[in-house]
Amino acid sequence: MTGHVSADEVYDVIAAERPNISRATVYRNLNRLAEMGKIRKIEVPDGADRFEHWSHKHYHVRCEKCGRIFDVDMPYMEDLEARIRDTHGFDFTGHDIIFSGVCPAYKNKADVNG
Repeated sequence: MTGHVSADEVYDVIAAERPNISRATVYRNLNRLAEMGKIRKIEVPDGADRFEHWSHKHYHVRCEKCGRIFDVDMPYMEDLEARIRDTHGFDFTGHDIIFSGVCPAYKNKADVNG
């Protein structure tokens, strides 16, 4: 699968070919693959976690209308944590940024529907 898929979407595809597989097995293995760095887990606020095959660090945008996740074409800022002035005692280990917006498909629908 390509793109930014939920565990349920992965389960549906696998279960169509292997109906005896459990949802827990799919969830467990997706999380294990993410921990190993083979795939990337994207924790989406107020939404299902998503998984993608790109394991390199990069940013995302979530459509406010359909909820789909897209990659953002911009350099990853490795030193962003060093720019935080008041750390409240944290030792930062990384960051994820998810921008919000309206995807082209919904933007075009709005343009057509007036």
